[in-house]
Amino acid sequence: MDIGAQYRRYISYLNEGRVHDLSDFVHEELIYNDEPMTRADYQNYIADDFARIPDLHFDIHQLIVSDNHVASRLRFNCTPEADFRGHAPNGQKISFVEHVFYQFENGKIRQVWSLLDDRAIHAQMEKEKTN
Repeated sequence: MDIGAQYRRYISYLNEGRVHDLSDFVHEELIYNDEPMTRADYQNYIADDFARIPDLHFDIHQLIVSDNHVASRLRFNCTPEADFRGHAPNGQKISFVEHVFYQFENGKIRQVWSLLDDRAIHAQMEKEKTN
């Protein structure tokens, strides 16, 4: 299986809002940042981000595939409409990146390590609210 192509399909599902339709991409049980969770928990976690940020779009900026591992740098340009990462929305579009690593097993995500640029998020969300 081409893990890079599988990952791109996974991202396209997210961008289409198909966050509760990830059984082809994510194992029933996985580990996210060292915390075990079910696929349903993972899908709900992502769905919560979409609820907070309706214009959320995953833009693959860099992608490296090695055996059963994927490393990706994702870019986001979006407008939070609810609290996000501990910050109230200010009505402004924000830009940030996520560095995320995946371990695939039998063509599906088994483990995820995610690191968001919280510094960029904080700086932009603490700006004055737009009128």
